[in-house]
Amino acid sequence: MNKKVCMFVWNHFTNDARVLRECTALSENGYKVDLICIHDPKDKDLPTYEERNANFSVYRVRRYPILLEFMQKIYRKCFQNKLFGLVLFLVWLFFMYLIPFITGIITVVGLLLLKTKLKVLWVRGGILLRMIAKGYGKDYSIYHSNDLNTLPQGYICAKLRIRKKRLIYDSHEVQTSRTGYDKKYFGNLEKFYIKRIDDMIVENHTRAKYNQDLYGFYPNVVHNYPFAQKDKHIKKAPLHSLLQLPPDEKILLYQGGIQAGRGLEKLIQAVPHFIEGTLVLIGDGRIKPSLEVLVEEMGLQEKVKFLPKVPLTDLPSYTKNAYIGFQVLNNTNFNHYSASSNKLFEYMMAGVPVVACSFPEIKKVVEGEGVGICVDSHDYLSIAAGVNELLENDTLHKEMAENTKTAKGKYNWNLEQMNFLTVYRNDYRNIKKDRHGS
Repeated sequence: MNKKVCMFVWNHFTNDARVLRECTALSENGYKVDLICIHDPKDKDLPTYEERNANFSVYRVRRYPILLEFMQKIYRKCFQNKLFGLVLFLVWLFFMYLIPFITGIITVVGLLLLKTKLKVLWVRGGILLRMIAKGYGKDYSIYHSNDLNTLPQGYICAKLRIRKKRLIYDSHEVQTSRTGYDKKYFGNLEKFYIKRIDDMIVENHTRAKYNQDLYGFYPNVVHNYPFAQKDKHIKKAPLHSLLQLPPDEKILLYQGGIQAGRGLEKLIQAVPHFIEGTLVLIGDGRIKPSLEVLVEEMGLQEKVKFLPKVPLTDLPSYTKNAYIGFQVLNNTNFNHYSASSNKLFEYMMAGVPVVACSFPEIKKVVEGEGVGICVDSHDYLSIAAGVNELLENDTLHKEMAENTKTAKGKYNWNLEQMNFLTVYRNDYRNIKKDRHGS
């Protein structure tokens, strides 16, 4: 059997730390990996193909169909250039006079595609088909789907063929209980495909047990730990000067997606109760504009600062500036409740004590390793109390910072990748026999 792997992920692959770690581990251990992801037309510098190393290549498929891009350009020009719009309108009338029925149909369909949910279906369906076409392009022995949104691609490429290939389902989230996936359709979709996969990976044992209760088997666990880092190799980013803060100002850092359910509203509401420090949020996301409005309404512009997301390779140099790191997820669904977030371990790698939610996987690490304080993430006063305890008690802060040095020797990808590689090295025919009893 060859060791060619086709991996799918439904993003631009610019800040996906887990997928980067997995692809790198495979490419350094005898596998040849092609990662198929999505191109971002807004990023002119983002290549459609890149070679990360001799055994790891990235292919980005077109996001928008060529016809849709043409229609969007015409639509924009009509509004930006009145003369162009007038000429186009006259030409359009001429064709309507000659072939009114066909042109009318094109007009209606065009408007529907541009201004309704049909556009979303067209775009996503096109991406799916282009991924499948790319996935069929080479003689792969293993297909690896990251999350439910690439499982159809993996299934079609791996199983709808004469000689079936191995299919690994790597579920980074709890697909049946997460933000935006609360419709019954997603549960039914996963249930259909999960009977047809050869192996499954989840992030932690809480989620593995959930999967066992739901589907009757216990998947492989590969934790979301970052690469081990050596402090002397990481130079601090000039964050204080960038934000025009005094050199001795304590930075209270949140890094990650600015999304709903992350407890960021409560975190901002807690800021007036901090005895010192500036809250800095590094990242982008849907609720960032509303958080910026909240900061203005509360008059906290001097105490809360926003920065856009930074490349994964640069992030550790920003993290090292923090006095405290935050992971204050809200219990809005089981996906959040069961998380063992990557950013928690990123703070640990940088020697930064944390204030974190008291959910099982997170609490087990934070309190078990003595690297931070767990709080009620739904209560801004509880968050503030945890922050102030670390600000007031310098001895406690130093002790927890020291504990991170021991903890990061345990919670790192250098060790965890062995569990990941074991999944690939196992004979999946025996795995299927164990799971299905046939």
